[in-house]
Amino acid sequence: MNNQGSHEEELPDLEGHSKPWELTASEVLRKIQAGEISVQEYAESLLERIKARDEDVKAWAYLDEKRVMQEARLLDEIPKKDRGPLHGLPIAVKDVIYTKDMPTQFNSPLYDGHFPETDAASVRILRHAGALIFGKTTTTEFAAIHVGPKTHNPHDPLRTPGGSSSGSGAAVADSQVPMALGTQTGG
Repeated sequence: MNNQGSHEEELPDLEGHSKPWELTASEVLRKIQAGEISVQEYAESLLERIKARDEDVKAWAYLDEKRVMQEARLLDEIPKKDRGPLHGLPIAVKDVIYTKDMPTQFNSPLYDGHFPETDAASVRILRHAGALIFGKTTTTEFAAIHVGPKTHNPHDPLRTPGGSSSGSGAAVADSQVPMALGTQTGG
């Protein structure tokens, strides 16, 4: 609630945040829509955050900075009237969800270098809405076997960031991306 009694969330300007990567998903969407930040500027800020932090967190299975920036430039070129509701929002994808332009390897040597020919429905919907699919996050092998990546909880090294969706959870918790896809099948 703001000081006028309205429940409408007020968007902080960047002076309220020291870096763009600190913005929430809803904040950055509003800033992109208002023309206050470009998709390229926000993506560059996230990539800087990842470079600074991921050696410790280890959230990423696949990240191609050049592809991210190329996609960000293309998104910035789309006229405002043609933009989708998630235009420019970076979203990470767990490495068991198909992406046609990135490897899907299930954290398994059996699928090393595997590039699907199509996107999963969830990824296709996000792209259609204008999201920037940022990269692939770590998972346990086949999202089922407990042998997995050495992803660390970015806030407490004595705690786990979870199991098979650990990369997605850690990337969001560490402000490396504002949103990520994960999965849950075991309860």
